Amino acid sequence: MKLTATPLQDSYIVEPVVFGDARGYFFESFNQRKFNEALGQNFNFVQDNQSKSTYGVLRGLHYQTSQTQGKLVRVVQGEVYDVAVDMRKNSKTFGQSFGVYLSSENQKMFWIPAGFAHGFVVTSPEAIFVYKTTDYYQVESEVVLLWNDPALKIQWPEMTQPFQLNQRDLKGLPFNQCPYL
Repeated sequence: MKLTATPLQDSYIVEPVVFGDARGYFFESFNQRKFNEALGQNFNFVQDNQSKSTYGVLRGLHYQTSQTQGKLVRVVQGEVYDVAVDMRKNSKTFGQSFGVYLSSENQKMFWIPAGFAHGFVVTSPEAIFVYKTTDYYQVESEVVLLWNDPALKIQWPEMTQPFQLNQRDLKGLPFNQCPYL
C-alpha cells in the first residue's frame, strides 16, 4: 500500500499494490493492520456502505457533528470526482477543500479523517461507490454543507448536463453557517 499526503492535514490517497497479468488483476483492497501501520494510528471500521449513481449525480457534502466518521472511499465501477472539506476549527487546513478522481481504472482510495465534510459527483455513465466508516451513521447529527459555496473554492469538473442533487443537498448550509468541529 502506498500513501500520498493530500494538501489537507491528515488525509491521504491510498494506492493498493496491484498484481496483474493477461488474466486480469488482484489486489488487497483493505488490510486493517497494514492500514493502521501506514497511518500510525489504530482505526476501527464499523460500517461499509455502497451507492450506485448515474452521470452527474452529486452526493454531499455531508458530515456528522457527533459520532464523526473517518471514511476510506473508493470506486469499484466507473469514476467519480471525490471532495473533502476540513471542518476541524483547530486544523491547519480548516475550511480548505481537496478533490481527486477515483475510478475502477486507477483503483485509488481516499482516506478522509473524522471531522471532514465529504461528497462526490459521478463523471462516468454510472458509478458504484463504496466506503468504510469509523463510526455509525447518526441522522440527528448530520450536517449538509452547501456543495457550491464559493468560500470553499471547489473546482467541480465541467459536465455536459447540470448536476443532479436531492432536495436535502440542494438546501445545504454555507460554510460560515455550519457548525465546526
